[in-house]
Amino acid sequence: MADTSDAKRLTDRVAALVEAAKKAGADTADAVAVRGRSTGVSVRLGKVEATESSEAEDVSLRVFVGQRVASVSATAASDPRSLAERAVAMAKVSPEDPFQGLADLALLAKQTRDLDLFDATEVSADQLKEAALAAEAAGLAVKGVTNSSGASAGAGLGGLVLATSHGFIGHYVGSRFSRSASVIAGEGTGMERDYEFSSRLHFADLDAPEDIGRKAGERAVRRLGARKAATGPVDVVFDPRVARGIAGHIAGAINGASVARKTSFLRDMMGKQVAASAITVTDEPLRPRGQASRPFDGEGIEGEKLLMVEKGVLNHWFLSTSAARELGLVTNGRGSRSGSSVSPSSTNLAIEPGERSPDDMIKSLKTGFYVTEVFGHGVDMITGEYSRGASGFWIENGQLAYPVAEVTIASNLKTMFLNMVPANDLDRNFGTAAPTLLIEGMTLAGA
Repeated sequence: MADTSDAKRLTDRVAALVEAAKKAGADTADAVAVRGRSTGVSVRLGKVEATESSEAEDVSLRVFVGQRVASVSATAASDPRSLAERAVAMAKVSPEDPFQGLADLALLAKQTRDLDLFDATEVSADQLKEAALAAEAAGLAVKGVTNSSGASAGAGLGGLVLATSHGFIGHYVGSRFSRSASVIAGEGTGMERDYEFSSRLHFADLDAPEDIGRKAGERAVRRLGARKAATGPVDVVFDPRVARGIAGHIAGAINGASVARKTSFLRDMMGKQVAASAITVTDEPLRPRGQASRPFDGEGIEGEKLLMVEKGVLNHWFLSTSAARELGLVTNGRGSRSGSSVSPSSTNLAIEPGERSPDDMIKSLKTGFYVTEVFGHGVDMITGEYSRGASGFWIENGQLAYPVAEVTIASNLKTMFLNMVPANDLDRNFGTAAPTLLIEGMTLAGA
């Protein structure tokens, strides 16, 4: 799908699957073909540890017989007729599901927009190796760094073709380039590790390997001499690396499938205040060069930019066709294809920036905790309870005073969202993006 011949071949394949499904007795059907290709090189201490290359083409067929649905997945070379007959036979013995079905014809994208998602730059394994070695060398050159956990570089592409029985056919392809480094500072029980990475759709947009390694090294050295902080209430400043996880929790809480299953703590909060008035959360599937951009969703719908949360008020759920029907709503083009199933998900999600700089936030605190990393899985999306292991830096009199490790921070996401203040340093080069966040009134368990 990096060229016209790939797109034509896979388009013919999915169209043949849909036609075979109708001949086999399906009322409606859709089919997708997914192609992926990747090459990666990892190094450690100046030597190549692994060089990997993969390429795959898979198809998935979903068929509907009345209110019954079934789906099958196979390699792209599989026989369309046998796949279709098997899927229809499965559907006929499946339980009825009144919410399943193709998206309404009137909602389908009329054209496939060019979002500048593909860069045809070819990067050889030797180039990837040199970039990984340069990143590691820069990290090891930082004073105080004593070892390497490794560095890597990769390049690849992924593409999707979708065809439906009511006439939609569309395809798109996106490229991906990446570099990373992880190093260790200190000795013995006082060792600390940290990392840096860059991932972009266009090769020229990648951070230089030397900058990646240097930042990883500087971060690891800053963590040396970490100690526990005292147990008690604390105002927490989340570094953007961690704040992106908070944005992910917002996305999970407003996912229409979770709301329909009653497994979200925000399930009864549509149209109500769920976050501080300073918080606006956007989702933008059509952003050019966006890490999670797509010209249409897994059902053929072109989603528009939405203010999911506006000045703290919840405006939308993420909806696919089935989740929307279950909630008595209409899909907003957030159906994500995973094999042969479709479920709602975010695209380019961002907590929009505020007006204060991160430095001003830190300077405003007499004491506080600047969190650079969290650990564990202590987040309950049904109740909102939040408890994570954390490390970072203690704030005293508006300054980062000393590194902190082996502590736990806790609260409830409902309270955290309502006490959240965004800084002005949003970096949109992530599918889920957030600026530095200040959340007041959390609890720290430490010494």
